[in-house]
Amino acid sequence: MPERRGVGFGRRDPASSSGGSGPEGDAAPDEAPWPAGATKLDEDLAASLLPERPVRGHKGAFGKLLVVAGSLDYAGAALLVCRAAGRAGAGLVTLAVLESLQPLFAAKVIEATTMALPEDDVEELDPEPALARILDHEHDALVVGPGLRPGLATAELVRQLIGTSGGDASPILLDAEALRSLATMDAWWEGERRPAILTPHVGEFERLRAGSGRDSASDGDLTADDDARVAAGKDAAARWGQVVVLKGARTVIAAPDGSVAVAPFENPGLATGGTGDVLAGAIGALLAQGLEPFAAARLGVYLHGSAGDAARDRLGDAGILASDLPDALPMARKRLASLNERRRGNRRLGFGARESAPRPEPGPDATPPA
Repeated sequence: MPERRGVGFGRRDPASSSGGSGPEGDAAPDEAPWPAGATKLDEDLAASLLPERPVRGHKGAFGKLLVVAGSLDYAGAALLVCRAAGRAGAGLVTLAVLESLQPLFAAKVIEATTMALPEDDVEELDPEPALARILDHEHDALVVGPGLRPGLATAELVRQLIGTSGGDASPILLDAEALRSLATMDAWWEGERRPAILTPHVGEFERLRAGSGRDSASDGDLTADDDARVAAGKDAAARWGQVVVLKGARTVIAAPDGSVAVAPFENPGLATGGTGDVLAGAIGALLAQGLEPFAAARLGVYLHGSAGDAARDRLGDAGILASDLPDALPMARKRLASLNERRRGNRRLGFGARESAPRPEPGPDATPPA
């Protein structure tokens, strides 16, 4: 009987699942060919992107992230973003939610703080005063969209936030409902825009492409064809002038200058609700820590994929929950930091070895050693 092979994304050997390759850099025998013109996002590249963590740093030094997310029907999305952001190293995380829902969310988030956004009706955002409150809040980066209630008010807030209103040019990550709002706007990418990262899954990406005048069918198969995914992501990033993260197996990260990286992870266990919210929180935290958007997107995708692989090793290809991922993020980061330590020839053991103080020279009356 012939050996049975995996179905769908499949489970591959450790080398291929971590981005390994066969002889001469070719794909391993059971791995699909690597897309042309794309850099493979491996642990060496990811480790080189890690932000510094000064030993005398404080919470304000490690980034202030403001998260605009969540609604009554999608409370979990906001909670996952905040937890992932904290686990990815953000010093301070604030969740901005509708004022009628603030008591609910304040009771659920522990390390994050909350901020009330004004309403003009029950659970209906009032865009203008909400924008003013967001701009008044001190932050280094924004995550907008996960779990927001659909509607014209949300779309108006997103429209204003993608610009540099009030002189705020901090970077922004747009996900979920924020992306669906963008898809309804004409030429949203034109004019003065703050640096942004868009994190669509295939369906959201196709809506964005259609909204910008591109027939999404002409992009080809954006689920299984890696070359088509790379080409579409690269074209979209150049047209929109922003970093695009096209999620899915072998996530594509494309920059406006034509640079493209592809992650090696193919994990069907991540095909469950909320895992994209964890990714948004991880990337947002890295933006807040000072990484530029393309670097933050690549490192965030790698940490998220590594956390997913750790969950799959523990639980299998099915049954992983999004809430299993945030706590694995710092462990993935720790492995990358250890790699950097080894490169510098400064590997530490145990609690960390310190340089010994020089021994004093013996005095004239010192007793010689036996």
